[in-house]
Amino acid sequence: MSSVCNVLAFVAAASTILTANTHTPLRVCADPNNMPFSNQQEQGFENKIAQLVARELGRPLAYFWSPQRRGFIRNTLQAGRCDVVMGVPRLYSLLQPTKPYYRSAYTFVSRRDRRLNVSSFDDPQLRTLTIGIQVTGDDYANPPAAQALAARHLANNVRGFPVYGDYSKPDPQRDLVDAVADRRVDVAVVWGPLAGYYSRHEPVSIDVTPIGAGHDVASRTFVFDISMGVRPQDATLREALDRIIDRRAGEIRRILTSYGVPLL
Repeated sequence: MSSVCNVLAFVAAASTILTANTHTPLRVCADPNNMPFSNQQEQGFENKIAQLVARELGRPLAYFWSPQRRGFIRNTLQAGRCDVVMGVPRLYSLLQPTKPYYRSAYTFVSRRDRRLNVSSFDDPQLRTLTIGIQVTGDDYANPPAAQALAARHLANNVRGFPVYGDYSKPDPQRDLVDAVADRRVDVAVVWGPLAGYYSRHEPVSIDVTPIGAGHDVASRTFVFDISMGVRPQDATLREALDRIIDRRAGEIRRILTSYGVPLL
């Protein structure tokens, strides 16, 4: 009889916890000015996916807003101010990643009327073109594109654009795609979601060619699996997110493609 009572007590306790969880907000760490990923008006594709996830968990959605700068994970997720980061590289040691919910790549971006059709860092055209890339410093030595161009002795052709852009303005990372459209640079190397989204908003037609479409090792260095991230101790939440990623894969894909994200 006592064992039955223990089971009933456990079930009652579990039911109470489940009910409490449905009223506990899912707190998402996000940048308030980082389109097409997120913004405070919740217009980004990560906002839409966060809404889907919260709905599937049966929990209200809340945000802790913070610019994605150095120390972002430490000051948000690790500090306990939120529960999940929506878009992080799968191989990121500061948190526990879910299974990937999309794979994308850096891309070559150029005006369609130029007919450059650049698809490789070994394209001989690059020797005579100005090449825009996003940089986190002023030495051009940190992003994958800078390393690939420097290895081919093309550093003098590079024009650097700050990776964070002008944060005082909306769409701070758009400038590199704008620079292609208005001919400040001939071609740019841009992270796929940025390239796909902003190319749709230019007054001229823009070609967006994923670099990682090939199967060679060099191409794969420009391809990234993107996951959600939780604290290492939050295994239950990670498992729940994994199930949602599996169950709602089609809906997640539709959200991504509606924002022009190149998917590999």
